[in-house]
Amino acid sequence: MARTVHQLQQRRQLLADRIAANLDILIGSVSTKGPKRPGHNLTFKLDGVTRTRHIRKEDLAKVRWMTARHKKLKHLIQQLSDLNWQILTLQSQ
Repeated sequence: MARTVHQLQQRRQLLADRIAANLDILIGSVSTKGPKRPGHNLTFKLDGVTRTRHIRKEDLAKVRWMTARHKKLKHLIQQLSDLNWQILTLQSQ
């Protein structure tokens, strides 16, 4: 289905709004400290080096929610990139 540049730009604005609504993120994954040590860590890479941050028990649910938002945000950004490509292609015809 062919779309006009205007329709695609409207869709891009909706995506931009969804992205803006999902910026409360944490990059990384939640892991346990191990069988002998109770607790959880947030593990992520920074400049190619693995970093770990302790997660307080009362923050665990929030951290999991924020890392899930990061995955959602990555998906939304991919959609935005695809949409921008469609707009660029239509504008250059």
